[in-house]
Amino acid sequence: MQPVLPALAAQFAVAPATASLVLSVSTVALAVALFAAGSLSESFGRKVPIVASLLISSGITFLCAAAPNFGALLGLRLLEGIAISGVPAIAMAYISEEVAPEALGFSMGLYVAGTALGGMSGRFVVGIVADHAGWRAGLIAIAIVAVACAVAVALLLPASRGFTPHAQSAREHVHAYRAHVSDAGLPWLYATGFIIMGAFVAIYNYIGFRLLAPPFLLSQSAIGAIFVVYLLGSVASAVMGRLADRYGRRNVLWISEAIFLAGVLVTLARDLVTIVCGIAILTVGFFGAHSVASSWVGRRATSNRAHATALYLFAYYLGSSVLGSLGGIAFGAAGWTGTVVAVAAALAAALVIAVVVLRVVTPASPVAEATRG
Repeated sequence: MQPVLPALAAQFAVAPATASLVLSVSTVALAVALFAAGSLSESFGRKVPIVASLLISSGITFLCAAAPNFGALLGLRLLEGIAISGVPAIAMAYISEEVAPEALGFSMGLYVAGTALGGMSGRFVVGIVADHAGWRAGLIAIAIVAVACAVAVALLLPASRGFTPHAQSAREHVHAYRAHVSDAGLPWLYATGFIIMGAFVAIYNYIGFRLLAPPFLLSQSAIGAIFVVYLLGSVASAVMGRLADRYGRRNVLWISEAIFLAGVLVTLARDLVTIVCGIAILTVGFFGAHSVASSWVGRRATSNRAHATALYLFAYYLGSSVLGSLGGIAFGAAGWTGTVVAVAAALAAALVIAVVVLRVVTPASPVAEATRG
């Protein structure tokens, strides 16, 4: 939806911050539904819920393309957020269970690289098609791609070998979530996910409004093409994941966040080339930080991993909704400078968590990394 936010604002006569609700409502719904998805997967397995989420959410995307008004579009996006929740809630747990601990950082990095490739493809395809045939056609195009991917996962994803479904009572689910929230390190990783995702979405939500306006006056296609820098995120997530396995998660986390912050500040430039470079830099930093934080959650949670990853992703997508919207308020009040100041302040808080708070936090597993912090 990000490349077509200006088009939605124009067609439905709403402000930029209001238009961004098509993102916020879906991520809030996703964040809340993660708890149910993660809990159900403990009882019903991993693969079936993942495939079902992919297929149902793909179908809802077709319906979004036919939405008659802004209210209907918001309602469908809310349903889409609920439908897709089974994928992130379960996929990270699946990887943590199926991959050897010494390769977890790199493997989670590859998963995050896949999300980066999907993010780039969605924005690029929608942006290009929307510029020539309207935003509805753009959504239809990406829905077709999504269905193809869902079928591929159904055919190719192996069944779980490191996990056996087991029924859990509501009390056991509550106990599992409470244990993760009470952990010395996990809540800080959840806070990190909240900040970095919120900051990232705030930048990508409103950079299109800046580049469509004078002096840049870019087309929808040109803005969609800028999202190709997501490919750098794919590489960065895998590389940072491998470096985290070798040099320690905390060390690579704060470096990634510093890169993220530097890229955000570069976007204050007034020439297009420098702005695009800033977007590329911050994209590398974001995906590196997300790769490290998410793999750390999988390593630290020694049991009920679906619950642990659901909590991380709840914070992650809640940050998208909250900080993404606040970035719009800052944009409306002080333009792009306001958005950058708000995002930079949030990332400064993330750096404090990584450099100061997580210094004394070690993985729960007795591995060599425990001496690295």
